[in-house]
Amino acid sequence: MTGLDSLLAGGRAAAEARMRDTVRLYSQAADVFDRDSGATVPGAQTDLYVGKARVKAIAASTGQEAEAGERGIQQREYEVHLPWSTPLPPGVRVLPGMQIEVTASPDARMPGLVLWVTGASFSDQSTAWRIRTEDRS
Repeated sequence: MTGLDSLLAGGRAAAEARMRDTVRLYSQAADVFDRDSGATVPGAQTDLYVGKARVKAIAASTGQEAEAGERGIQQREYEVHLPWSTPLPPGVRVLPGMQIEVTASPDARMPGLVLWVTGASFSDQSTAWRIRTEDRS
């Protein structure tokens, strides 16, 4: 192990120690309209990762107003840190539109928060895997 590898291992251990939230990263199939009931049935969800994370608001995010359907929404950006070594199923990449649900957190306001993935960054010299998201509530 090189000096850089030792430093990265220490940084990754420190980053994981700060991961006190629990999240579920998942993809969702397209919704399906059921002609018999007249209702739209949500598509099936596929879990890609369930485990520890650090969810943090991006300080520069001011919250952008947008419309979804006929409803006004406030978009706020978050960065979700997963352990650097987090595996994904073979052939799967994290893509915009996937979602991350906070399932547990020391902050009682966080569980139930659903974030929409807008991008992910990769680097062999990172201490955590960082996924950019937004809250569309």
